[in-house]
Amino acid sequence: MTRFRAALLALFTMVALSPATAAQAEDEGPEQIVNGTFDTGTAPWWSTGNTTLTVQDGRACADIPGGTANPWDVIIGQNDLPLVEGDTYAYRFFASATPAKVGRALIQLPVDPWTQYLSAAPEMSVSGNSYSFTFTAPVSLPNAQVVFQLGGSAEPWRFCMDDVSLRGGAEPEEYEPDTGPRVRVNMVGYLPAGPKKATLVTEATEPLEWELKDADKQTVASGETVPRGVDGSSGQNVHTLDFGSYRKAGEGYTLTADGETSRPFDIAAGLYDRLPADALKFYYTQRSGIEIRDDLRPGYGRPAGHVGVAPNQGDVEVPCQPGVCDYTLNVKGGWYDAGDHGKYVVNGGISVHQLMAAYERDKAAFEDGQLDIPESGNGRPDILDEARWEQEFLLSMQVPDGEPFAGMAHHKIHDRAWTGLPLLPHLDPQPRELHPPSTAATLNLAATAAQAARLYAPYDSAFAARNLAAARKAWAAARANPEKYADPNDGIGGGAYSDGDVSDEFYWAAAELFITTGEKEFRDFVLASPHHTGDIWRERGFDWGNTAQLGRLELATVPNALPDRARVRQSVVEGAEKYLAIQTAHPYGLPYNPPDFDWGSNNLVLNNMVVMATAYDLTGQEKYRAAVREGMDYILGRNALNQSYVTGYGEVASKNQHSRWYARQLDPALPNPPVGTLSGGPNSAIQDPLAQRLLTGCKPQFCYIDHIESWATNELTINWNSPLAWVSAFLADRGGRADCRVRYSAHGSWPGGFTAQVVIENVGKKPVDGWSLRWSFLSGQRAGHAWGAALSQSGSVVTATDLRWNGKIKPGQKVTFGFNGTNASGPNPAPEVFHLDGVRCK
Repeated sequence: MTRFRAALLALFTMVALSPATAAQAEDEGPEQIVNGTFDTGTAPWWSTGNTTLTVQDGRACADIPGGTANPWDVIIGQNDLPLVEGDTYAYRFFASATPAKVGRALIQLPVDPWTQYLSAAPEMSVSGNSYSFTFTAPVSLPNAQVVFQLGGSAEPWRFCMDDVSLRGGAEPEEYEPDTGPRVRVNMVGYLPAGPKKATLVTEATEPLEWELKDADKQTVASGETVPRGVDGSSGQNVHTLDFGSYRKAGEGYTLTADGETSRPFDIAAGLYDRLPADALKFYYTQRSGIEIRDDLRPGYGRPAGHVGVAPNQGDVEVPCQPGVCDYTLNVKGGWYDAGDHGKYVVNGGISVHQLMAAYERDKAAFEDGQLDIPESGNGRPDILDEARWEQEFLLSMQVPDGEPFAGMAHHKIHDRAWTGLPLLPHLDPQPRELHPPSTAATLNLAATAAQAARLYAPYDSAFAARNLAAARKAWAAARANPEKYADPNDGIGGGAYSDGDVSDEFYWAAAELFITTGEKEFRDFVLASPHHTGDIWRERGFDWGNTAQLGRLELATVPNALPDRARVRQSVVEGAEKYLAIQTAHPYGLPYNPPDFDWGSNNLVLNNMVVMATAYDLTGQEKYRAAVREGMDYILGRNALNQSYVTGYGEVASKNQHSRWYARQLDPALPNPPVGTLSGGPNSAIQDPLAQRLLTGCKPQFCYIDHIESWATNELTINWNSPLAWVSAFLADRGGRADCRVRYSAHGSWPGGFTAQVVIENVGKKPVDGWSLRWSFLSGQRAGHAWGAALSQSGSVVTATDLRWNGKIKPGQKVTFGFNGTNASGPNPAPEVFHLDGVRCK
């Protein structure tokens, strides 16, 4: 994770020079660049040994060699430039590239750690352009360095520059984001039967009239706004527009109020049908250790990363950091955590868990072939194949038997030092290292492996057994080493991911192991944990460092025999009520409202929505589903910046998330992040220099910039797309039906087998004519001989259909059928979620 980089990066606004700016330069301080016009040759400019600087037609030019990996592999620079702390400098130059290229223009400390006070990425054309940047020096320095980093191109090219200037006394630039029209909507749209709200930014304090217009500009609904006062998260005076009573489907609707017209949006029942797959497809292009096929992801194809093909050092035989261990591990595979090349167990744990949890919520909603991945067509749901790619990596991080801390999991694996942008994974030349085992990583492995053991049992019993064995071993190792924490200072080349309280990870792991095994040891640990009865519903939401919520949600939703399960389920509803109250009070309909927004705030918003969605599943109360639908409005455009945070969704959407290979902003030959990629979103701490320069003093919602260098606000990560996938799958679900009630009961059992009876009751007002009932078993149970219905099973999903003579169920009547089943090892709880004719029974 790039948040802890030693070499800080910042890019500042670029403008073309004009006569006005030239006149302004005369009012600035003295020129500090020596021979910036190259009238006397090239001295005192220097270059790395792989290129030669010459003067041609009054400009300094160099032939840049191809085949280099990093921007700093080819450098042209000048030394000994003084900077004064607090002074604002104007940096200007002319540059051209043949063919067109993106370069790096830096003003930096001339020695390790090469701290950069200005980092720009000019897009240079063949004809050339003039560029102007400003920055404020954070320190006084007698010997700053101006450099052009020009490496990282596969092919050779020619660079020329002229009129290089650095002057103090410049006016600081002011950054003001383009927020578009003052009527803020979900730019993707609204569900016909769902809530439909928008936010108007206005100085008015009294209600204003609004109009909803269709694509033909005809007014189809109207009303008055509701003044909400000043919103603390944005500093704006806002009104709410509620047009929920309008339900007609259509495209190209707009809202008009206070002389402003919103961006267009749709009203459609299938609004979220595509998003779950897009959010999940993100993971294939994050894969390490495998070629990304261009036929599966056009424009995103690349060679396998970190498989040991030069210059890459590979992950097939990775040593530990010096002094940590004397063995190597093959940890090839898994997902790159974010926009860097690191792989982290604690971040991977919550990510793979949420994908498996989305599948476990409704197993029949995920199919083989859904994600267009290499494993499509193998008879398993693609979501399980994608999750397995990461789970295999997590298993590989376990310390081998016979070694110190055997059974624990190494915390992370990444490069020895930070790499620059852009850098495709297969070109990364850095040596890779395993970092020390940690209790947190070990418990993440225990939790996800226990979960995988039950989910993969119907498809691959050997893989399921391997996971359960690894989970037990990890649990025992964590109990033996309960306080082996990751070093918070271990942040060179990758994020530290330190966590000084792992009691929540213990609770989550125990919960997963109990659900899978039903064993007393894990049940007793769950019941004794303070997280089991405590209020774990943080206003800020849950994340990789706060995982007790995962255990609580699993115990509430996955069938198990916990003695106080009814209280657990009620506690989830209480958490949902907390987030619902926050959302109701928020003028932007946001179920998250701390005084300062966190790193990855969008992920926390979505995780709060997971709690409300789970409350809907548990109670069937429409207010919770409506809250999730409204919460998604913020992610997709109804926010202070008036932009969608999901790539490819909405008229104005994030597209320059921080990444070394989705780096089109730095290299036009590379792509932007794939459709369905979530940006981290507003972050009040604005740790990166770009954000610090442009966003200092920002209100929480405004602490964001869609730029590849803003790693604090615009990062992408596997654990931010995982709640997006979960929530979007919930939103794509057409909901429940209130006309059916199903009772499932076991009537007998014996070693390896059982008998079950199912009763379907029509509690509606209309007959059910012909029926099909679907449910899922917990793990490896199989339905066999049946009576009163025809049964079929795919994986863990069982489908029962009528036998003609019992196909019609009149209001108030019931149909009963039964079957014999075989039971895998572990518990055999009754299923709790049933779908009649494809729709969930409430």
